[in-house]
Amino acid sequence: MTAMKGPGIFLAQFLGDAAPFDTLENLARWASGLGYVGVQIPCNDRLIDLSLAAESTAYCDDLRGMLDGHGIAITELSTHLQGQLVAVHPAYDALFDGFAPVEVHGKPAERQAWAVEQLKLAARASANLGLSAHATFSGALAWPYVYPWPQRPAGLVEEAFAELARRWRPILDTFDAAGVDCAYEVHPGEDLHDGASWERFLTAVDHHPRARMLFDPSHFVLQQLDYLDFIDRYHDRIACFHVKDAEFNPTGRSGVYGGYEPWVDRAGRFRSLGDGQVDFSSIFSKLAQYGYTGWAVLEWECALKRAEDGAREGAPFIRDHIIHLTDHAFDDFAKSGADQTAIRKILGLPASEG
Repeated sequence: MTAMKGPGIFLAQFLGDAAPFDTLENLARWASGLGYVGVQIPCNDRLIDLSLAAESTAYCDDLRGMLDGHGIAITELSTHLQGQLVAVHPAYDALFDGFAPVEVHGKPAERQAWAVEQLKLAARASANLGLSAHATFSGALAWPYVYPWPQRPAGLVEEAFAELARRWRPILDTFDAAGVDCAYEVHPGEDLHDGASWERFLTAVDHHPRARMLFDPSHFVLQQLDYLDFIDRYHDRIACFHVKDAEFNPTGRSGVYGGYEPWVDRAGRFRSLGDGQVDFSSIFSKLAQYGYTGWAVLEWECALKRAEDGAREGAPFIRDHIIHLTDHAFDDFAKSGADQTAIRKILGLPASEG
């Protein structure tokens, strides 16, 4: 029976100036050598010409053909940086300018328009590449007010999510026209950072059929959120899966908020697969139970371990956790063979008439 696909690897954290991290082909060759069969590609000009991919099936065929030659498929495209720019609170304007071309720096409205166009191009490019889902961020207008002190004015959160929905609805419609799901990574720093905020957004976009999510348990460890219950609640909206580990070790000095400490000194920090506290056996079981057939993609982020070591260890870790669904019940050997007549007799009922 159909199972989730993998192992895949997200390339964003590995892209660099030196081989094998400098081009998509070199990265594909490197990933294949480590045992990966898929790559999640950030929409970076060094890896993909997004405008051309949105218009040219021939370009997309050539791109896929090159990757196929290394035994690699595209899991999803990613516009995490561009998605962030769809909604930016003014407090973060200067920090997020670096995610956009220099010509729109210091111009929030133009930067937002550029980001929206990038998302629409990504929808069409994903369709041309034969992909079913796309990974992104929602951006944030309400995040500076996540802790209610001073008291939030009545209606502030509602208006923030109404505006977020107004900005995303045309993008979601473009994804719908392309036949591709738009999967938001539920992530602190985004207005969509937990189940409650996800529900607010989903209501605001009228439960748009293309509004989906990227599930990454590491962010829930750092928030102390039950990531297994999250799957139970929202499995029908999960379209992408980042396999990333984390740990949370609070003290009397620091907890969820981290005390402005660097990553290595925080109570909650990301770790390489198997080095943290995430119960991946239960996660893979839950996703298999609910019929998730998308990709399992390593996102490497670790406060301690070298990236290349995390990537090398990630492929076998994911491969060994993927559950290949059984095509028969474990107790089929003990079938009674009773037909409907026998069943009624077993229950002490008269034979059915006619």
